[in-house]
Amino acid sequence: MTSSPSEEAGRIEEEVSRVVEQAKELQDAAASLVSKSAKEENALRQQAVSIETSIRRLRASVESLVEDELNRARCVLVDGDASSFLPGKAQGRFLRMFLGPINVRASRKDVQLKVKEEYNRFRDRTAFLFLLFPSTLLIVRSWFWNGCLPAFPVQLYQAWLLFLYTGLGVRENILRVNGSDIRPWWIYHHYCSMAMALVSLTWETKGQPDCAAKQRGLELFLQWAMMQGVAMLLQNRYQRQRLYTRIALGKANRMDVVGGETAGVVGQLWLLYPILFLLQGFEAYVGVQLLQTAYMGEASEWQVIFFGVLLVIMAVGNFTNTLQTLMAKLRFKAKMKLSKSK
Repeated sequence: MTSSPSEEAGRIEEEVSRVVEQAKELQDAAASLVSKSAKEENALRQQAVSIETSIRRLRASVESLVEDELNRARCVLVDGDASSFLPGKAQGRFLRMFLGPINVRASRKDVQLKVKEEYNRFRDRTAFLFLLFPSTLLIVRSWFWNGCLPAFPVQLYQAWLLFLYTGLGVRENILRVNGSDIRPWWIYHHYCSMAMALVSLTWETKGQPDCAAKQRGLELFLQWAMMQGVAMLLQNRYQRQRLYTRIALGKANRMDVVGGETAGVVGQLWLLYPILFLLQGFEAYVGVQLLQTAYMGEASEWQVIFFGVLLVIMAVGNFTNTLQTLMAKLRFKAKMKLSKSK
């Protein structure tokens, strides 16, 4: 027996009312859970801040053996799920400029670690390209283009540099918000590199009849970029090895990004530090050469002066930070030797 249209309409209306009521009950339950979770989260946040404050206070007045235990306690605090309850670093203007007022701090540790793994993969991929791109340009410049590169491949390389340093800057800012200890200078260094790559797109590098002389600065920059690619490959490999060691010792958490010039076994340091200092010296040399070229009137474009000043500033900043890191490592080793001798 078929139901009448009025009975069918009544049944549908009753089912709609039931679904609406279920949606309201679900909303009330969700709101209650969120309110309860917020209260519990605030309590855990206060407890995490209190424990971190106690660790910092105790570290200022204890001996090295106990300090190691405090380091491990802090790693437990910042390396687990409780790290999401610790106060995070504020998002800088750079992230707000690209992403707006969006919270990029992950609440779960596995998500934070995925962000760091993606950063490491990005560095690995770009390190090979950083070495391949300039070496290819230098080879084809001498073999096919008689010492004078066309504008398009140079601009393509400069656009790739802009993409690279922008990507590094965004990723490193997100890592800092999520608890990584990247030194601020290395992020500022990438800002400077972004500015240089952007300005380089406006520089007319090809000029006749003396194209080779005009591209002398470009040739020096490509040579420096090849050295930078080698250093990046060494740093990336060393970085992972050293970070695993520091995590095992309880002196770093899994979100840290340990710079390749920070510490390590003696063999690696004897190889890495000379390359870094040589790279920084050559960077300053390229900057001075560009400024001298502009002063002598051989290439008086404002971009040449801008590149020269920026390269010198970056070289001095890199050298200063690398030296500070080396001195900190030497002081740490001296402290360890002194504690063992007691």
